[in-house]
Amino acid sequence: MANTALQRKNMVESQVRPSDVTDRRIMAAMQAIPRERFVPGPNAALAYMDEALTVAPGRVMCAPRTLAMLVQLGNISERDKVLNIGALTGYTAAVLANLAQSVVALETDSGLADMASQTLADLGLSNVNVVRGELAQGYQASGPYNVIILEGAVARMPDALTTQLAPGGRLVTIDASGEVGVAVVVTRGSDGKVSRRVAFEASAPVLAGFEAPKSFIF
Repeated sequence: MANTALQRKNMVESQVRPSDVTDRRIMAAMQAIPRERFVPGPNAALAYMDEALTVAPGRVMCAPRTLAMLVQLGNISERDKVLNIGALTGYTAAVLANLAQSVVALETDSGLADMASQTLADLGLSNVNVVRGELAQGYQASGPYNVIILEGAVARMPDALTTQLAPGGRLVTIDASGEVGVAVVVTRGSDGKVSRRVAFEASAPVLAGFEAPKSFIF
């Protein structure tokens, strides 16, 4: 039987810590949360590998190092309300729940959302609310949010998301609109203006609803 506690420790020490992740809270959360519980089927045995894992057609969990780096970009405090878009089976929401005051986990796939709800409840993470809906619309009912983190890439950014940021709020995602994917932080200032900062190269499948507009062909 695999020693998952040792696997978690090794994941943090060999993948997360060397990737310029300095937030000890993120490392502690990832070392404590049983990642294999969030990976359906036979892929659970690969939960601690340094690679993205497919959990549904066209949907993947980010590699641990990539996830940790994205979460760190959000600069989350214990007073923050966080929206996790494309929550999949709930692993990212579980990590965020250890950092933030509350987490809204938005998922469009009912099967994945059901798994997320059950696993998060089993782990006693009561500050996460799993909701269902179209990812590109966000979840305005519980907004505004201090931080929005997308579990996947975008080729375009709907205005509906940035307007759900509180003043000073940060949106973290992977921008796949160019030739090379990059992790970006979009910040909404106190005046409502939006700024964008590129952090590092990263890749992930583009989420449904975030595809690039189709060009007209004459």
